[in-house]
Amino acid sequence: MRAIIQRSKHASVSVDNKIVGELDHGVVVLLGVTHEDGNDDIQYIVNKLVHLRIFNDEDGKMNLSLKDVNGSVLSISQFTLYADTSKGRRPNYLQAAKPEVADELYNRFNKKIVDEGIHVETGQFGEMMDVRFTNDGPVTIILDSKD
Repeated sequence: MRAIIQRSKHASVSVDNKIVGELDHGVVVLLGVTHEDGNDDIQYIVNKLVHLRIFNDEDGKMNLSLKDVNGSVLSISQFTLYADTSKGRRPNYLQAAKPEVADELYNRFNKKIVDEGIHVETGQFGEMMDVRFTNDGPVTIILDSKD
């Protein structure tokens, strides 16, 4: 499981020009799922996500977590995080989980974040989405449960 975490001042996701998810303070998470992922991968990424100290304290140092700042998550499923570009010019996505598996793991991932007391907004799995956000900092962190 791979997650791109981007600290955000404001973010939204739209499908067919209609906003389906939005936050004012927190992180945008782009989540990629591979066919090898399971509950341990979800737990690893969620634990890192909610406790990662990437928000500024009163001294301007990144010393506070998502939980500490009462931030929200805008969660977007993104199979392209498992693009293989090693051959040719067109990426292949053979390492990405099949849609039915990825959707189930994505939903469990979001539920686990909610279970941690964090508000979650989502896009719509499998749809073309427009994601807009202000990357605060900018701060962008890559997490991979296999590392």
